[in-house]
Amino acid sequence: MDTDWNSERQLLEAAGVALLPGLSEAEILEAEQRFEFRFPPDLRSMLMAFLPSGRDFPAWRGGEGRKCAERFAWPFDGIAFDIRNNEFWFPAWGEKPDAIEEAVEVARAEVAKVPKLVPLYSHRYLPSEPHEAGNPVFSVYQTDIIYYGRDLRAYLQTEFGGMKWAEAVAGDKRSIEFWTRLIDEDF
Repeated sequence: MDTDWNSERQLLEAAGVALLPGLSEAEILEAEQRFEFRFPPDLRSMLMAFLPSGRDFPAWRGGEGRKCAERFAWPFDGIAFDIRNNEFWFPAWGEKPDAIEEAVEVARAEVAKVPKLVPLYSHRYLPSEPHEAGNPVFSVYQTDIIYYGRDLRAYLQTEFGGMKWAEAVAGDKRSIEFWTRLIDEDF
């Protein structure tokens, strides 16, 4: 895997993003244990090279665990909102229970089985699985989920460098269990 993040560092600096020294191996492992996930290799490599910092970035280092926990919860919270308010139901979960809160609990159990989304910036997420470099980046707002980059590097160019969204998502993108179906199918 390419571990040179100099152009992305320069891109973020030019966009005014504060960059802190990268995470140590111990800090990476602590975050993974605390939030029960694994950083995809490309994100792990970038965060060890430098740590983007600011209001819309996860605070991987330090005492802001609650805010990181809220960011990890955001994708499911949005799904739950759409179940409660917009009649959303994913057909693979089986028949929707009549009781809304029971439906939310069924959904919670099902979403716990799919790749966890790792917060990147604001409501942009990178799937933790497959545990390989090159996973697509998603923009997640309730069940309105779209691709926001075919991979981490294309995403950074779009969000911070002025690359056109259509260019950043063009071409083949890795299919991610559950999340890709939310993008590709109408529910």
